[in-house]
Amino acid sequence: MRIVFAGTPHAAVPSLDALHADHDIVAVLTRPDAPVGRKRILTPSPVKRRAEALGLPVLEADRLRGEVLDRLEELRPDAVAVVAFGAIAGPRALATARLGWFNLHFSLLPQYRGAAPVQRALMDGRAETGLTVFRIDTGMDTGPVLLQRSLPLPRQDAGDVLADFAVTGAGLLREAFALLASDRAQLTPQTGEAGHAQKIDPDEARLDFAHPAAAVLARARGVSPAPGAWTLLDGRRAKVAGLTEAHAGDPRPAPGALAATADGGVVVGSGDGPVRIGRIQPFGKPAREAADFLRGRPDAAFDTDLAAQTGDDHE
Repeated sequence: MRIVFAGTPHAAVPSLDALHADHDIVAVLTRPDAPVGRKRILTPSPVKRRAEALGLPVLEADRLRGEVLDRLEELRPDAVAVVAFGAIAGPRALATARLGWFNLHFSLLPQYRGAAPVQRALMDGRAETGLTVFRIDTGMDTGPVLLQRSLPLPRQDAGDVLADFAVTGAGLLREAFALLASDRAQLTPQTGEAGHAQKIDPDEARLDFAHPAAAVLARARGVSPAPGAWTLLDGRRAKVAGLTEAHAGDPRPAPGALAATADGGVVVGSGDGPVRIGRIQPFGKPAREAADFLRGRPDAAFDTDLAAQTGDDHE
């Protein structure tokens, strides 16, 4: 088929490669170069870089209107494949493709509609999620489903999960477009209770170690690597990273307090037990390994909001 591929981040690149192997990619639509880093250097999107390496024509737009729609109408694609493009397609855009626009979404729709499905599922402590290929309509991730696949949700940071799902999702999207090409595609309306997964606000990335360990770890995984977990130390934001389950026999400090472990690690107390912590970056200072930080500040403790604890004994 003649396909336009629309995507922007690294998570979309495996899908571009998968469809390029089977179909005629007549254009790649991505968001314009964006400033990156402290020096705000204009940088092409990962999808743009991959498209140029493959010798594919690139269209850049942050909104689907005006000249980019004129160009899509001229191309007359059979279908448009969308993976994390980052802009809404209105009725005129959707009418540019004979079969429609099809999106790879990283949840089992109608669960977790929106921009951050994997992150929200991790924050909710879910053990399972999945992938959906659906035809886009004018609603927010409401269109009929072409293919779905359930997947376990590993206890990893969101960035690692997204990287794994991007590869698996590329295979599912390739399968979906094979069905479209052979006229064997069947679309099914979404059923079940809908949920929403709006973009993570940086304020939501705060960890309060008065909460139970499972809740602290779930939130840390969902907000890593972006916007990044943080907590309060001496009333100011401190970035934290590398949080994992505690080991048997680890110390059990009070919520927010830090303690060294027998094997050279560091734990921080939570509302019902310790969690391990890898790195700490106090406000205005460089990041340090938690063990190095604790040696310099052996009595340090993160601020907590909740006064009531679970009644566990803390050593």
